Amino acid sequence: MNINDLLRKDIMIMDMKASDKASAIDEMVASLAANNVINDRETFKEAIIKREEQTSTGLGDGIAMPHAKTDAVNEATVLFAKSEAGLDYEALDGQPTYLFFMIAVPDGANDTHLQTLAALSRMLIDQAFVSQLKQASTPEEVQRLFHQEENPAETSVDEQAEGEKTEEKPFVVAVTACPTGIAHTYMAEDALKKQAAEMGIDIRVETNGSDGAANALSPEEIKRAAGVIVAADKNVPMTRFNQKPVLERPVSEGINNAEELITKAMKGDAAIYHANEAAENEGESEASMSVWRKIYKDLMNGVSHMLPFVVGGGILMAVSFLLEGILGSDHELFNFFNTIGSNAFNFLIPILAGYIAMSIADRPGLMPGLVGGFMAVESNAGFLGGLVAGFLAGYLVLLVKRWFRNLPKSLDGLKSVLLYPVTGLLLIGLFMYFIIGPVFSTINTSMISFLENLGTGNAVILGALLGGMMAIDMGGPFNKAAYTFAIGIFTDTGDGSLMAAVMVGGMVPPIAIALATTFFKNKFSEQERESGLTNYVMGLSFITEGAIPFAAADPVRVIGSSVAGALIGGGLTQLWASSIPAPHGGIFVIPLAENALFFLVALAIGSVVAGIMLGIWKKTVRS
Repeated sequence: MNINDLLRKDIMIMDMKASDKASAIDEMVASLAANNVINDRETFKEAIIKREEQTSTGLGDGIAMPHAKTDAVNEATVLFAKSEAGLDYEALDGQPTYLFFMIAVPDGANDTHLQTLAALSRMLIDQAFVSQLKQASTPEEVQRLFHQEENPAETSVDEQAEGEKTEEKPFVVAVTACPTGIAHTYMAEDALKKQAAEMGIDIRVETNGSDGAANALSPEEIKRAAGVIVAADKNVPMTRFNQKPVLERPVSEGINNAEELITKAMKGDAAIYHANEAAENEGESEASMSVWRKIYKDLMNGVSHMLPFVVGGGILMAVSFLLEGILGSDHELFNFFNTIGSNAFNFLIPILAGYIAMSIADRPGLMPGLVGGFMAVESNAGFLGGLVAGFLAGYLVLLVKRWFRNLPKSLDGLKSVLLYPVTGLLLIGLFMYFIIGPVFSTINTSMISFLENLGTGNAVILGALLGGMMAIDMGGPFNKAAYTFAIGIFTDTGDGSLMAAVMVGGMVPPIAIALATTFFKNKFSEQERESGLTNYVMGLSFITEGAIPFAAADPVRVIGSSVAGALIGGGLTQLWASSIPAPHGGIFVIPLAENALFFLVALAIGSVVAGIMLGIWKKTVRS
């Protein structure tokens, strides 16, 4: 199959009228609908927009490739459109976009279609060819240019390079993947190959496209490679890269920053990847693993969308409490900050539940999730009730989709605007009103009562546990679980004591690393000492992730010492009744804290203990 078999001239738009991204999408979708390429305009447009929300398909250099694979497509087709003036398509390079290739692929597309679309993606790397397309004025001229490009009398780059490969040349491997697996996957592959050829470096690129993995990397190739590039916007198999330097980047960087990625991979300038040994050795089933990954991903989608409300609202409320102590509760400035912060906080649980449900069931899950979260607030089911509401709403909407999947095609337009929202809302309302609300209201009240009546010893143990969890994986599931629990208590009670514990626990690892690199210089390389200095700033700002490169390079010593210091620091915040009425900010929100001096002492003790442990434990670097 040739590209011109998909690139139909009767649907081309040679003079696009649109002036912005939304209208450009509408204009192209309208042309596809008018020419019977798609059978459900709204479903196809929704799929296009969903892909744009993941990463803009405005690739830069004046090109955009919006694409979707859905059963709303009748036949695989590529629509070519050209804007003479150019428009803002939110391109990755921030420049106007002139050429558009809207790719429509049916769910059952065969390998031939996908290979043809991959070839199209590769052609658009050629700047001379793109320049000719920009000058084309008729559909016939566009097809002629593609015909000429598709039929050159020359040996492929891969065939030429095959005879030149040698064990002595630098060698790297790469994996490219995008969520849809139609365009970016193959453009990144071609960009990496061309750049490697220019640099005199051998490269093998595995593509994870719509039809699965192609050119799969062998264990021998991975072992031989100086480094690994993973340019992907979706999960790819990673355990095979255990103990290798791995650069994990968005697929767009494979297209636009190929030289930088190859240079770093060739030098091994990347964090060492440590595979999950339990998954490798215990042979845990993929299905079981994927379920837990899915739950975690859905939860994190809710938490990440909730955090701006937590941070913004929480800090403004904390400022209002500070003003109340200075100016009194009747002062207008106190009321101003408190009202804004409280309004933001009112959205926390509905946003959490709504975006958990949306992660599970896509856009139809958002509204039932939001309402379920709101009902959790109204029924005093609290943060836990909101969590349950989000997951329940998402899976109920999936059930609703299953119920209505066999409706006649003529009724497809009613699904998203009527059937899903009404049925989904009714179901989540019934569950929340009669079951979840009452049950979790009781649980929430009991938990709050238990926490309020904790003795000092138990409070110290809980604070130590939460602090230690923050340092175990430094931004991973344990860290997020501890932080989310503290936010839940803070949301339900306004008590910031556990926020103090998790904040110390998150600040200790980077500060400890900074201290160790400063006072145990002979235990670290020059590059590590330079990186260590930045951890002072990151640690004081409550950015735990600054410690990740050190933990990746030496996990046992770095994580072990960090957890020890974080346990001590978190426990001391509870022993000394420190409280932080703000969910983020680190050193910058200390003026808002209760017993702020003791909070700083707890942070200092935890950081010094961890720093000394790491410094003593580390082996001396040999020059």
